[in-house]
Amino acid sequence: MLHRQIIILSTLVALLTSYVSAETKTAKLDKLNGNWHLRIMDGMEVRKARAILGFDIAKMELDGFDGCNRINGALQKNSDTNITIPMLMSTKMACREPIHHWVSQRLHETLAEGFSITEAKINEVEGIILKSPSHELFFKQMGKKNSSFFNFNFNFLFTK
Repeated sequence: MLHRQIIILSTLVALLTSYVSAETKTAKLDKLNGNWHLRIMDGMEVRKARAILGFDIAKMELDGFDGCNRINGALQKNSDTNITIPMLMSTKMACREPIHHWVSQRLHETLAEGFSITEAKINEVEGIILKSPSHELFFKQMGKKNSSFFNFNFNFLFTK
């Protein structure tokens, strides 16, 4: 029995370690331009909430959708690794489902607390992680295909 528990525990630790130790490096601000879709929040899959952040680094602005409401604000760089949004503006519409409210609340907390941004690859998906003292959010850039899935050659369909 103890042997089985040790095997299960070590398997879980190995899986979590591979997830957490995804390839990461500090993201350069100029690579952030564009829209980013929130995929994972605090280890939970949240694509269904459809939260999107858009970065305009030239203007140091952020806009997007938090799952319930439109948001925007000015980015402020506090140090080489920390960014905050001192004044986040948002519409005040009600959330449709509990997942939307959950994502909205934690996204606002992350932006208010200040966050670091690192490049990451989780489950073969390239993106960025916004990490605050309380939350960790993984985003995939919109308009970019997952290279391991979409690098298929379709030329055979068009040859005679």
